[in-house]
Amino acid sequence: MKASEGLEVEKKYDVGKDAQVPHLTDIEVVARVGEPHTATLTAVYFDTAAQELAGRKITLRRRTGGADAGWHLKLPPAAAAGSEPAARRELHAPLGQEGVVPDALLTYVQVYLRGAAVAPVVRLETVRTTYPLYAADGQHLADLADDHVSSERLGTALAAEATNHSDASLQWREWELELVHGEPSLFAAAEEVLEAAGATPSAHASKLGRALGSGPTSARRRAPGTASLLAGKKAPAAAVVTLYVAEHVDHILALDPAVRLAEPDAVHDLRSATRRLRSVLTAYRSLYSAVRVRRLLAELKWLGGELGAPRDAEVMAAILRGPLAALPDDAGSQAVRRRVHRHTEAVFTAGYRELLAALVSGRYFRLLDELESFRTDPPLRAVAVVSGRKATGKAIEKSAARLRRSHRAAATSRKGPERDEALHQVRKDAKRLRHVAESAVPVHGKRAAKVGKAAQRQQAHLGEFNDAVLASGLLASLRQANDQPQVVAAFDALVEEQAALMVAALAKYRRARKKSRHLLGRGII
Repeated sequence: MKASEGLEVEKKYDVGKDAQVPHLTDIEVVARVGEPHTATLTAVYFDTAAQELAGRKITLRRRTGGADAGWHLKLPPAAAAGSEPAARRELHAPLGQEGVVPDALLTYVQVYLRGAAVAPVVRLETVRTTYPLYAADGQHLADLADDHVSSERLGTALAAEATNHSDASLQWREWELELVHGEPSLFAAAEEVLEAAGATPSAHASKLGRALGSGPTSARRRAPGTASLLAGKKAPAAAVVTLYVAEHVDHILALDPAVRLAEPDAVHDLRSATRRLRSVLTAYRSLYSAVRVRRLLAELKWLGGELGAPRDAEVMAAILRGPLAALPDDAGSQAVRRRVHRHTEAVFTAGYRELLAALVSGRYFRLLDELESFRTDPPLRAVAVVSGRKATGKAIEKSAARLRRSHRAAATSRKGPERDEALHQVRKDAKRLRHVAESAVPVHGKRAAKVGKAAQRQQAHLGEFNDAVLASGLLASLRQANDQPQVVAAFDALVEEQAALMVAALAKYRRARKKSRHLLGRGII
C-alpha cells in the first residue's frame, strides 16, 4: 500500500505556561476564529540507536488521538524564500500494528537507515487546543495549535541521556501556526500579534528535537565542508569539484526511494547521477587520494551495472512501442507484439528484482557511507589548492581531446559491429566531456555551458544510433527460423525501420559535430 502525502508549512513558538492566546482576529486577513477544540495526542517516535533520522531532520512516528491518527513520516524541509517557513513533505499510513513501521514509510528512509533497525526513542503526550482561522470569504487559512507537551525518552535514547545525567522527561508549552489554505505571508502578519502575547520563535525545529536534546551525532550526516569554499570564478579546484560531487551525492540519496517505488524515470535518473560522479571523479582524480577514488569508481560502476538491466529494458520497450503500434493489424504483427512485450517485460522484471536486492545489500550501504564521507571530508591532496579555473580548464581540454581521438577511430573503422562499438565509445566520451563541462560552469560560465551543450547534442544523436543498433539486435534474436511468413515480414519491417533510424542518427551526429567543431577543438577553454 502506497503512503498518502501532503505538504506541511508551519512555524513554532515557545510560550510560557501562563500566556493567554491573543485575539487572533488582530492578525491581518483573519476575519473569524472558529470554535476551538481540544484533543489529547500520544505519539511514539522511532529512530535508530545513532538517531540517524533525527540527525537528518526526519521524524517517524505513530500517533493516536486527533483527526490524523496513524503513522507519519516527515521529510527534511525544502528551501524557503526569505524568512518564511519551509514546506515539509509529510507522508501518512494507517495505524496498523503497534510497533511495526509500515513498509510504505520505511521505503523512504532505507537510504538513511542502511540496514539499521528502528525502535521507539521518545513518547510525547500533547494536549492540543486548535483554533481555526478563517478569512472574510470563509476560506480556512490556518490553524493555531496551543500545545501542552510532556515527553519521555525510551530505549536507546533513555540510555544515552542516563549516561549524560540528563532528565529523561520534559514538559513545555508551544504554539504552532500551520497553513491550511492560506498564503505564507500569513506568518509575517501573525508574528507581531503572537510575540505581543509572549511568544518567541522556537529554538527547536520539532518537538522530537526538543525531547532528544543534543543526542548522538553521526559524521555521515554533517553538511559538506566544501560548500562554504565556493567563491565564484576564483574558487580553488577543491571547492569547485567537491561541490559538484556533493550535489550528485545528495541527488543519489534523494532518488533512492523513487527507485524502490518504481517511479517513472527514477532508474534512469539514478543511473545518470552515478555516471556524472564517475566522469568527474575520473577527470579530477589527481585532486584526491588515488585509493579512495579507485574504490569509489569501482563501486559506482557496480551500482550503474545493477541499474543497467531494468533501465535498458525500459528504453527498449519505449523505442519499439511506436513501431510495434504502427504494424498492420494482422496475426503476424500481433505475434511480434506479444513476443517483444514478453521479452522486455521479463528482462525488466528480472533486472528490477536484482536491483532491489542490491539496494538492501551491505555493499550498497557501504557505498552510500563512502559517498557521504567523501562529500563531507574529501580526501584532498595538496594539488587541490590550485586554481579551480585552471584545473577545470585542463580537465575540459583533456576530455575534448579524448573525444576527438575516439571520433577519428570511429571514422576509420569498418562498417558493422566494429564501427558500432567505435561510435559507442564516441558517445561515452561525449558524455564525459558534457559532465566535466557541467562541473566547470561555476568558474567558466557560459563558455563551459556551451561546451557541455555541444557535447550533449553529439551524445544524444549517438544515443539514438546506439538504441537503433540494440533494437535491431533484439529483433533479430527474437525472430525464429520456423516463424510464419507474416511474422517474418513484421520483424523485417521493424529491422528495416531501425536501419533507417541509424542512418538518420548518424547524419544528425555528423551535422552536430561539424557545427561544434570550432567549439570543441583545441584551446576551447
